[in-house]
Amino acid sequence: MLVVIVLLPLGRPAAQRLSGTDRQQLVTVLWSDARSSFAGWARVRADWDSALAASLRAAAPPQPDLTFYRRLRRLVALLDDGHAQVVPPPALRSRVARPPLLIASVERRPFVLDYAENDEMRVARPERLAEILAVQGIPAESWITDSILPETGAATPEARWGRAVAAMLEGEKGTALHLLLRLPGGEQRGISVTRSVSLNDRWPLEPPTLQVDSLTDGIVVVRINALADPDVVQRFDHAFPTFATVRGLIVDLRGTAGGRPDYAYQTLARLTTGPFPTVLHRTPDYRPGLRVLGRPDSAATWYTVPPDTVVPRKERPAYTGPIAVLSSAGTAGAAEDFLAAFRNTSRGVIIGAASAGSPGEPLELSLPNGWTFRLSATREAFPDGTDFSGVGIAPELSTSKTVSDLLEGRDPTLERARAYVGAGARQE
Repeated sequence: MLVVIVLLPLGRPAAQRLSGTDRQQLVTVLWSDARSSFAGWARVRADWDSALAASLRAAAPPQPDLTFYRRLRRLVALLDDGHAQVVPPPALRSRVARPPLLIASVERRPFVLDYAENDEMRVARPERLAEILAVQGIPAESWITDSILPETGAATPEARWGRAVAAMLEGEKGTALHLLLRLPGGEQRGISVTRSVSLNDRWPLEPPTLQVDSLTDGIVVVRINALADPDVVQRFDHAFPTFATVRGLIVDLRGTAGGRPDYAYQTLARLTTGPFPTVLHRTPDYRPGLRVLGRPDSAATWYTVPPDTVVPRKERPAYTGPIAVLSSAGTAGAAEDFLAAFRNTSRGVIIGAASAGSPGEPLELSLPNGWTFRLSATREAFPDGTDFSGVGIAPELSTSKTVSDLLEGRDPTLERARAYVGAGARQE
């Protein structure tokens, strides 16, 4: 019988792969990359230089890699950037997990919208629309504010809170959580769940890239849940080879984040008969020689990429009827480029809440030891120069969802959009 003995380095526990020097190098390179490449310094309130010194001190003592990962997340969150993210190697990512619960914030309160069926969930029975009142005996608001929010990056307070709620049960894989729930009928009960779905696993509650629902009176809702899939434009075309039976169209981008702006523009090119401009980009133009002259360097010097022009797609018929686009604080990345370009077409209105303020695509930089770092290297603006990075795009018609709406099955944003496009359809 062959016996294999694995020897771990002396003085370094299994949960710790990085040395103190490794950790300090990661902090230093990440800090330097942000200093030279980040485009959002004007909105950063933290002292980045002090953060470097504090992070180097914290990285020096022996510690589990998961502890260090959380420290890095706190450092990156200081950038107030929805794209900013530190990504550990796959081996460490596999050790971070959450229960298969879909959680969302309504009036800043966490609710279970859905869950994936497995043996544990069949025992726990976490009723849909139940509110999470406490985690490990700690009130949910305190749990989020103290433990989750400091590690969550976002450009606006609304986007930050929403992301923190979605990730509020994340932690070391295999560990158990006790939740106190308030069921829709008002009854309270506790359940135990396990962090079982790692960051490397496919999220079992991931919605389809594109969903189409037909309402009455020829009104159609198309939910674009992701703009990262190269096939999203083809799926849209397959769903709408023509728009002959569509009298009103609602494009729902409330849960769309990340993705490629090109896919957003090519989808929008089916919804207009005229050319439209894309967004304007500004990126830091590092000129250290200006410091010799006593002037700021890249903090005040920018290279501007003017808007491009997208023409309607001639190979497919265009939709020319009334249209509304739905947005929320969860609308980010390429979906915000869609919103900006849609406004440039003057084809309809945006309804809902302001978007996340993190448009476009992040720059991905390699760090030592297989880690990576993503951040916003550009600032996005409308063609007239009005910047929406860091603030989001405000809707023409503002709506909000209350807890009562959730429990009673109402969607005020969708209802407002339905009324808007329905009125336009009746006027045709």
